Amino acid sequence: MNQIVEVLKRKDIHLPYLLLTNYRKMKLTELELVVLIYLINNDSSTYNPKDISKNLYLKINDVLEIINNLTEKGIISVDIVKVNNLRTEVINLDLLYEKLAFIAMGKNDKRKNQGDLFSKFEEELGRGLTGMEYEIVQGWLELEYSEELILCALKEAVYNGVSNFRYIDRILLEWHKKGVKTKEDVEKNRQEFKKSKSSKKELFDYDWLNDKSNS
Repeated sequence: MNQIVEVLKRKDIHLPYLLLTNYRKMKLTELELVVLIYLINNDSSTYNPKDISKNLYLKINDVLEIINNLTEKGIISVDIVKVNNLRTEVINLDLLYEKLAFIAMGKNDKRKNQGDLFSKFEEELGRGLTGMEYEIVQGWLELEYSEELILCALKEAVYNGVSNFRYIDRILLEWHKKGVKTKEDVEKNRQEFKKSKSSKKELFDYDWLNDKSNS
């Protein structure tokens, strides 16, 4: 954790990328994002609203409001330090670096989990995946199908003797239409299907001609 924070503090190019791709998740507005990027790249940490206003062409009241919002959201802090025996306000970005570090760690964990998912596909199919198949699985994840549900669809396809990704995609689509989201939902859907199939069989096997109750 500390190492990631230190890497982020070096103002590496990944820092703006992490911020740009996750600022909405952090509940930041576009103006707050602009001010943050300015603060990150500013050589001085001294809090000077007038400079921020001048350099970003923002009204001073807007700057004050944005800094206050960023503080309340726990993105930055305005600390008071002594410089030459004078009390000075400085912008502290440590909270921002910590949040970005957690995001970076989460992305790494997600990639690891996805790697496990791809491995399970290769294990079930008994072969490696093609580049296109990797993209298809990634597409399912982006559609917010859970890994659990994707694996259930894979096993359903394998059980039916089909290793076609289009078939798996149809399974996921049908489950989505029925509101199936978990392994438990899959099992419930399967039981309901068996029950329905059994009811239809009993209906067709019924001897209507010899039903004495109709006499």
